[in-house]
Amino acid sequence: MTNNFDDKLDGSFTTGRIKRYAKVTSAVGGLAAKLAGEKYLGLKIDKENHAKQLREALGGIKGPIMKIAQILSTIPDAVPKEYANELAHLQANAPSMGWLFVKRRMRAELGEDWVSKFKNFDKQASAAASLGQVHFAEDLRNNKLACKLQYPDMSSAVQADLNQLKLIFSIYERYDSAISTNAIHQELSERLMEELDYSHEMKNLNLYREMLSKFDEITLPKPIKNLSTNKLLTMTRIEGQKVMDFISETEDQELKNKLALNMFKAWYVPFYEYGIIHGDPHLGNYSIRKDAGVNLLDFGCIRIFKPEFVTGVIDLYEALRDDNTELAISAYERWGFENLNKNLIEILNIWAKFIYQPLLEDRIRPISEMPTGQYGRKTAEKVHKELKKIGGVKPPREFVLMDRAAIGLGSVFMHLKAEINWYRVFHELVGDFSEKNLKDKQNKVLKKVGLFN
Repeated sequence: MTNNFDDKLDGSFTTGRIKRYAKVTSAVGGLAAKLAGEKYLGLKIDKENHAKQLREALGGIKGPIMKIAQILSTIPDAVPKEYANELAHLQANAPSMGWLFVKRRMRAELGEDWVSKFKNFDKQASAAASLGQVHFAEDLRNNKLACKLQYPDMSSAVQADLNQLKLIFSIYERYDSAISTNAIHQELSERLMEELDYSHEMKNLNLYREMLSKFDEITLPKPIKNLSTNKLLTMTRIEGQKVMDFISETEDQELKNKLALNMFKAWYVPFYEYGIIHGDPHLGNYSIRKDAGVNLLDFGCIRIFKPEFVTGVIDLYEALRDDNTELAISAYERWGFENLNKNLIEILNIWAKFIYQPLLEDRIRPISEMPTGQYGRKTAEKVHKELKKIGGVKPPREFVLMDRAAIGLGSVFMHLKAEINWYRVFHELVGDFSEKNLKDKQNKVLKKVGLFN
């Protein structure tokens, strides 16, 4: 039973939520009106200016729509480039809940005596993001902890924001039909709904602890089951430096190369050995040790692939290397692309060659030979233009986070100015690849942690 003060808190929060929805609707509605005006009335709009206005509106809202916007900014052609550029600037630091809210939320998750379960619990959040915030604490045995506490009413917020996203996509497809966005929306919806269940994230964390247990250069927190619920995830606290701070403060290029290699392992060992990838390489989801080791911190956005999808990734590499069109067709079919023809294959290969290029050359080289990311943008624009000519394409759901991980990691490697023989690193991972072995290993590890594909 709540007291009057709790009722006021609820009322304040509900009022804030209503205002938030109104602001999202207004921002999205403005986009709808202006894009419709351009298409149907022949009015030319200043997309760059409107994209900036949209970013400013969304940036003040925070919550799930911010996470969605950040994801969209890294998926090639999900939204017009002017909007992608602006959405990329959204920061993952939402205003944190005050202490009164925190106490109430902790009481709801761990009971009236929750304070007695900790030796110390920081009143101030150490980080606040789109779905929740983190508080540092100590348990009764003096172990340092990080407690990830979900904001109230996130389920309804996520669903409302996903509905707005669907509207944005439908508007965009009327304006530009090069990319069918239905699969993108389905994939983002499923991943975001999973992120709301912290007990699912705990299983993901245990999954990664199993898959990466032999790598000392990769550190993962340990979940504390008796201090966790569906809306609270308590883990051991691991210390590290922010990625961009490490990049700006480290002059040793060999150390930067080492970090790039460790990050490559953290993302692609699980993929090529188990068919599993971390779909969110956002800078806030990992930190860096002094020896360039990587701390993985967040496990909400994990994608489990069918083994044949991984086979398709390797087959496409071989198809590009050997100029084998038939193998490329087979690879794209394994990925889930439909209605393949010669023109579509040639267009898809433009993007594929851009992504695979560092793996095709047996030499030490940067992830991109270009000094900036403009080449990637120009490549995406070329692909987009060609897709429009042939009536567009429907990318499979599995493609979304795979592509995002590659682009996100590539961006960090460029910041590091890392120069590595990516060809040899890749071949060490896939040299003895077997789809059957991957399937057996995947089934075994998923069963062990209580996840089933």
